[in-house]
Amino acid sequence: MAPKVSLRPIVISGPSGTGKSTLLKKLFTDYPDSFGFSVSHTTRKPRPGEEDGISYNFVDRAAFDKLIADNAFLEHAEFSGNCYGTTIKAVQEVATKGKTCILDIDMQGVISVKKTDLNARFLFLAPPSLEELRSRLEGRGTESKDSVEKRMAQAEKEMEFAKTGAHDKTIVNDDLDKTYKELVDFIFDSSA
Repeated sequence: MAPKVSLRPIVISGPSGTGKSTLLKKLFTDYPDSFGFSVSHTTRKPRPGEEDGISYNFVDRAAFDKLIADNAFLEHAEFSGNCYGTTIKAVQEVATKGKTCILDIDMQGVISVKKTDLNARFLFLAPPSLEELRSRLEGRGTESKDSVEKRMAQAEKEMEFAKTGAHDKTIVNDDLDKTYKELVDFIFDSSA
């Protein structure tokens, strides 16, 4: 039986390639009744294996712009020519199921969520080094050289932002099992 978890949303951020998706997949497998993922909207094309409505809500730019105009987003940002956003509705849907909402968003999203009354908790997932991060991104085989460079530039900004104290905790993903344990300990911390 899973420990009791607070219904306060958990915001997880960190550079692309730090292992957020891998860790969250394991968390959702181990605790299927405790958490819900807010499915973000994006204008980027699906990667192999990604499903619309599960991985992301894949929309075109016009549909994304309409959601902005309708004030539907809790947060949204543009990165590498693609738009990403979390709707208020997506977060509310998770809470109505009695689950803690997990949000995987970038630093702009963290800033936006901090301005709301969600009372979220914030976790930053960091790579062991920028060199290791570059190696992981290149090793994916899904990123162009230009995309890797853009992601590395963004990673440097996010690492600097993490130093401002915007997050409740920073975990360095240098060992997947150790990192996962730290993630679970943070999420189930009853004093939070």
